[in-house]
Amino acid sequence: MAKYSKLQVLQTMKETGIVPVFYNADIEISKNVLKACYDGGIRLFEFTNRGDFAQEVFKPLVKYANAELPGMIMGIGAIVDPGTASLYIQLGANFVVGPLFNPAIAPICNRRLIPYCPGCGSVSEVGAAQELGCDVCKVFPGDVLGPAFVKGLRAPMPWSQLMVTGGVKPTRENLEGWFKAGVLSVGMGSNLFPKDVIAAGDWGKITQLCRDALAIVKEVR
Repeated sequence: MAKYSKLQVLQTMKETGIVPVFYNADIEISKNVLKACYDGGIRLFEFTNRGDFAQEVFKPLVKYANAELPGMIMGIGAIVDPGTASLYIQLGANFVVGPLFNPAIAPICNRRLIPYCPGCGSVSEVGAAQELGCDVCKVFPGDVLGPAFVKGLRAPMPWSQLMVTGGVKPTRENLEGWFKAGVLSVGMGSNLFPKDVIAAGDWGKITQLCRDALAIVKEVR
C-alpha cells in the first residue's frame, strides 16, 4: 500500500524537479544508491522493473526507505501492463511510470489514487492519457523528441504537466533547455549513475551529482 498520498507525490515531483531512474539486481547496491540520492536532497525515486525478480529487490528497498529515509517517495518504472502495476502497488509503489501509454493501467492506479505517468511520444497520446486521469505524462524518449516538442505541445495545452526521460543530463545547458521549455520535472538515469561510479561504490559522487543537479534546477526554473 502507498505510504504517500497522490497530492504529496505530485507536489514533491514539482518541488524537486528530478526523479532518479535506477535499477540494479543487488539490494545492497540499490540501498546505497537510494541513500546517496537521499543525502543529495532527492525525495522521489523511480526503481525500474527491468530485470528478472525485480520485485524481490523493490520490496525490501521500499521497506528500507520507509524505515530509514523519512520523506523518500518510492515509485516503480518500466511498467507496461496492469498486472505488473498491481503487483508493485501491493509492494508499496507510490507512483507508476511506463515507457508507453497503456489505457488499462490507468484504472488500476486511479482506484488506489496513485499517479500513473505513462510514456507519451505524441500530442494525441498526452491528450488521451489526460482524459483517463494521468496528471503527469512522461515525454519519452526525450533525447529523440527534444525540448521543442514540450514547448510546442504546451502552447495549445498549457495545463499539461510533463516529465521528460531519456538522455537527460545533470548539466546546466541540458536542464535549462528542458525547464525553459516547460517541463514539470525530469527523469534521470545513466547520466546520474555512471557505471564506473557504481562499480567503484563511490556513493559520495552520486550524492554530489544529485545535489548539483538540484541546485541547477532551482536556478533555471
